Amino acid sequence: MAGSRRAARVGSAVSGSSAGIAFLVAIVTNYVTAQPPKWAENTILVWSVFAGLALVSLGLFFWERRLAAGAPDGGVRPVPLGRIAAGGHSMNPPTVPAPVRGREAELERIGALVRGPGGGMAVVCGAGGLGKTTLAAEAAAQARAQGQVVVWVRWRDDPDQLGQDLAQAAHILGLPESRLEEARTGRVSLVDAVWQHLATVEGWLIVVDNVDAPSRVGPGAGPLAAYRGWLRPHGGGVLLVTSRDTSPQTWGPDAGLIHLQPLADEAGGVVLLDAAPHAGTAAEAESLAVRLGGLPLGLNAAGTYLSVPTSRHRTFTAYQHALEAEFTDLLGAEHPTAATDPAAARRVVHHTWDLSLDQLHGDGYTLARPVLQFLVLFEPAPVPRTLVTPELVTDATGLPATAATVDAALAGLHQYGLLHTPETDEPDSDSPAVGRLQLHPLVREVTAHTLARPEPTTAWLAALDDHLTRAVDAVAGMPGRAGWPTARLLAPHLSAHLDRNTPDNFSRARDTLADLAETLTNAGAVSEELLLRRRLLDAESDQLGPGHPDTLGSRNYLATAEARLAPAGRRPWWQLPRLG
Repeated sequence: MAGSRRAARVGSAVSGSSAGIAFLVAIVTNYVTAQPPKWAENTILVWSVFAGLALVSLGLFFWERRLAAGAPDGGVRPVPLGRIAAGGHSMNPPTVPAPVRGREAELERIGALVRGPGGGMAVVCGAGGLGKTTLAAEAAAQARAQGQVVVWVRWRDDPDQLGQDLAQAAHILGLPESRLEEARTGRVSLVDAVWQHLATVEGWLIVVDNVDAPSRVGPGAGPLAAYRGWLRPHGGGVLLVTSRDTSPQTWGPDAGLIHLQPLADEAGGVVLLDAAPHAGTAAEAESLAVRLGGLPLGLNAAGTYLSVPTSRHRTFTAYQHALEAEFTDLLGAEHPTAATDPAAARRVVHHTWDLSLDQLHGDGYTLARPVLQFLVLFEPAPVPRTLVTPELVTDATGLPATAATVDAALAGLHQYGLLHTPETDEPDSDSPAVGRLQLHPLVREVTAHTLARPEPTTAWLAALDDHLTRAVDAVAGMPGRAGWPTARLLAPHLSAHLDRNTPDNFSRARDTLADLAETLTNAGAVSEELLLRRRLLDAESDQLGPGHPDTLGSRNYLATAEARLAPAGRRPWWQLPRLG
């Protein structure tokens, strides 16, 4: 209704302006005839009327222009055609300096879409550092080699500039000047003119790179998934988008998501060998690739370092060993222009995930950064979702947290690929599933080295230890099998809990481990139980002495657990299954 009233006012202004101009023409025409009317003999009156009507007509004209410029999303705005024609930057894809390894399936999927009929839209998505731009550039090179028209557009956080770039792309693909002129004058919507033309043309690939803020793409404030904005899946060719946003809800039902994962170990090793072929064997390269978590950005940083003749560490093995003591210098170093140049920040391990955290904070996920920093304090193993409560977040960080804000923070981290939720693999199908949270190892390590917390780490760890104790007490008190899946997830995090509480709170921490070990015994989780039994025995031997009754009791529990894990042929006779 509001749009209709605005359109009516624009129409009234147009008709009023036209009527005023026509009346002026009539007056002037009559005034210069041989037989003017009687009132026209009064010169002062005629010129006063003429001047007044001229002012009214000019006012109506400018009012018409103002209403058209302020039209809502359903209206049409004039577009500066000069910017469309000028472009101002290259629209060629970047070159790929080295072979793309381990992405054959993803490239084939994009290639099949490019070669097939009907076009469509694909989104290469995943966390920063996974090589989305590199994959898109390689897909663009392959499409161009097959005769496709390829246009590369880099998202600059400016919807107007994106519109100009896509209009230029459509112009390259034959959008006539007459349609651009209609958009310039506001007679048609530029976004509709562009996509109406792209729907009629085949044989093209348009890449829009780094769309990490899809909600700002525009035009207007409608959701991207409605497909009324600049990114649509309805062209005759293929629209390929790269983004850190992995949510299917963001991109809509007609966009095919290609969710990148870290490279497999062998492919990661080959990436390192491509960059530094003289730095060691394939096995050594693969070992370093595993240490770097298969993250292409980390692999490229390591390969570039090893390829420089003046580097202190020249082999894969030496670099891997140096990471333990020099991680900040090798992979956590800051870049001088990263703060002002997002493109530079994307290429540096230290900064690339900070871009995602800044984006999440700007979108209202204010707990995303502190929750990520808190998760880093756990061991590199899955964390039970039930442990990350608003009370824990508040106790650790000092920030107010609710169930809704913690849920939003975790969802945002997951959406941008910084947090994973591994599938459960509980051997006992009767046990209830427990949600799990896990960080990529390199995300965890970089975050631990580079992100400063607003409070001392000791306060965060004290809160963590307190809530770990509460969680074990709760699990041990659950009836039946209810607490078994959570107990298995807690086990890897209890050894560090004991280390942090020795010797100050040794007795309480030891009891916590013993309670969880007993629960794991009942659950039949022998591997997790052995982890805790061995750690308990070592701690009691150090703190109480090898002959202390508690130490001897722990030794007996450990022997029993090891016997349960041993093959039947090696078990003592009293633990063999009975016959008959």
